[in-house]
Amino acid sequence: MNQAEIGIIGGSGLYDMPGLEEKRELKVGTPFGEPSDAYVIGTLAGRKVAFLARHGRGHRLMPTELNFRANIFGFKKLGVQWILSASAVGSLREDHKPMDFVLPDQFLDRTRQRVSTFFGNGVVAHIAFADPVCSSLGDVVEKAAERIGFPIKRGGTYVCMEGPAFSTRAESNLYRSWGMDLIGMTNLQEAKLAREAEICYVTIAMVTDYDCWHEGEEDVSVEMLIGYLQKNSEKAKKLIAETSGSVPREPGCACHRALEGAIITDPDAMSEEAKRRLQPIIGKYVR
Repeated sequence: MNQAEIGIIGGSGLYDMPGLEEKRELKVGTPFGEPSDAYVIGTLAGRKVAFLARHGRGHRLMPTELNFRANIFGFKKLGVQWILSASAVGSLREDHKPMDFVLPDQFLDRTRQRVSTFFGNGVVAHIAFADPVCSSLGDVVEKAAERIGFPIKRGGTYVCMEGPAFSTRAESNLYRSWGMDLIGMTNLQEAKLAREAEICYVTIAMVTDYDCWHEGEEDVSVEMLIGYLQKNSEKAKKLIAETSGSVPREPGCACHRALEGAIITDPDAMSEEAKRRLQPIIGKYVR
């Protein structure tokens, strides 16, 4: 029996999920190591959910230290079909102000030290990733925001940088010249791995600062970040709870079929160990 339908990833400032009923903690082992923390399983708005603190409770893990593969694989093992990922971001546009919420629909990868695929070691697959965020799940979030009178912006590109330092002024201005909208340190790998795992994924981006390009604003600092995070996290929790109650009951969009035709390795050429390792990911296609 599946433990959860909906996965919730809490980013900086969002380390728990109030309103969870019948909650319990569950540690999930994976072939890729340990996830960031124990998953908190419970019921939210009548739906079975699993909450994971991305950086661990107490914010112990840097973005580059995150075991993205274990985090997403753990959700897959729990039966999760949809992931709502809440993340603090910097704004690269004047009209995305601190305290704004945005649903980006594209990513630009500027990381250098991260593994962002379950494949390799004997199994090769090439997923389609032109549209990295699930538009159907984005629709659900947008409608939930409308119901609670919560302004949210749709669309835009999220630059995923390595960190942990914030941008130089030159980098920030370069990304602006490219027409980028938001900057953060975590969501590209989550989105790519969720697609490989055939899980719908959406980023709920919480703007905390103007990075360092804005001449009329202070450069981003941890103190500034925490101040806005405390305000934004309460709003994010309400939005996630409202969204959870209206996520579809059954999988139906193309995200849940992302590996159809994507696995290029002949099953006869796969080792039994590789098949066992990736069984939650490829099991419905490879016996």
